[in-house]
Amino acid sequence: MRFFVGLHQPSDARHFDAAFVSVNRLRQRRSFVVRDWIMDSGAFTEISTHGAYRTTPAEYAAEIRRWAGTGRLLAAVAQDYMCEPWIVAKTGLTVAEHQRLTIERYDDLAACDTGGVYVMPVLQGFASGDYAAHLLAYGERLPLGAWVGVGSVCKRNGDPRAIEDVLDAIRAERPDLRLHGFGLKTTALGSGRVLRQLHTADSMAWSFHARKNGRNANDWREAARWVERVERQPVQWPLNLP
Repeated sequence: MRFFVGLHQPSDARHFDAAFVSVNRLRQRRSFVVRDWIMDSGAFTEISTHGAYRTTPAEYAAEIRRWAGTGRLLAAVAQDYMCEPWIVAKTGLTVAEHQRLTIERYDDLAACDTGGVYVMPVLQGFASGDYAAHLLAYGERLPLGAWVGVGSVCKRNGDPRAIEDVLDAIRAERPDLRLHGFGLKTTALGSGRVLRQLHTADSMAWSFHARKNGRNANDWREAARWVERVERQPVQWPLNLP
């Protein structure tokens, strides 16, 4: 699994080999230095704060094109709709409607010119069966070996078993997919059952950890120490893991 560190400030990306940067942090910038990176659609901020996206897929595509030649932009995450109960309550929609909107946004973005940058589709749901149903809804949109994000798992880091169940449900349907885990903390990343099923993951947990301990939650050195911790932490491998 390759880890992409989430960053508040795009200017800090120069310190890392792999970064995860929100488009919301880029709109007012002209340039920054980065190596390999993934552009996030800012879904959490948009849906949790505003209940909807303030930009269209076409406007997002324009930002992707603008940054396509900066560093090595490996993917841009589609504009998905999270499905945690409190998010669904905020929009007043159902999980199924959020899944439908996620696919519609993906289709709209995939139809745009993104400067050759890969658009990462996102699987959404809350119960493990929701993700299997969303896979079926995507249908042939997800080719063999597609790199696909797994949404609505970041708030379940305290119970790695819940994340394991989601990943197992996806793998049962499509073992070929290369999965990306959004917002995973050290607890989840310490599970061998989680790690073995992920191709990539990202997190900004370092910022929360620094703030909680009275340190600078915006210091890239805190992020660097957290990345080192992720890379060195012991992994628990279940005895019955095939």
